[in-house]
Amino acid sequence: MAVAAARFRHARYSAAVAHTHLPGVDPDDFKAALGRWASGITVVTAAGPEGPVGLTVSAFSSVSLHPPLVLVCIGQASWTHDVVTQASGFGVHILAADQTEVSNTFAGSREDRFKDLPWEGGHHGVPMLEGALARLVCERHEVVEAGDHSILIGRVLQADVTDVNPLCWWSGGYRHLADARG
Repeated sequence: MAVAAARFRHARYSAAVAHTHLPGVDPDDFKAALGRWASGITVVTAAGPEGPVGLTVSAFSSVSLHPPLVLVCIGQASWTHDVVTQASGFGVHILAADQTEVSNTFAGSREDRFKDLPWEGGHHGVPMLEGALARLVCERHEVVEAGDHSILIGRVLQADVTDVNPLCWWSGGYRHLADARG
């Protein structure tokens, strides 16, 4: 039921945004320029009332070392938006080079995104995927509305890292580093 309500909200929000054009940069030029920014790929997860939810996110950054804070930007039109931004905690998974399919799964419209993926429960019941380059368990610190996205800031409670190469995104496609550990 919550998923259906979120999808309805998503459709209504998307229709409203599609008719909004403010003066400034052309939206296609803006997207093309930002597409030139090389970034890692993350999957953000949270425990929802109907089970675990997650989505692929490329807008991720560190915010502060003391206290340890990170941020992720989540589109308000996403059907996972409300669950993730209202959860007491969330997980950030920095994907490894061999996790293209994980990224595609969480970027798609499947509701059963966790099916056939190994995961475990972390602090705050956060679903934590296995096999990531790094995993962060975060406690919700603040949510800031910014345009058509919400900036979710989390205080990092736990960090796990491995020594493998990252999955990257640049110019509209996945990229792999030749040797990140040089």
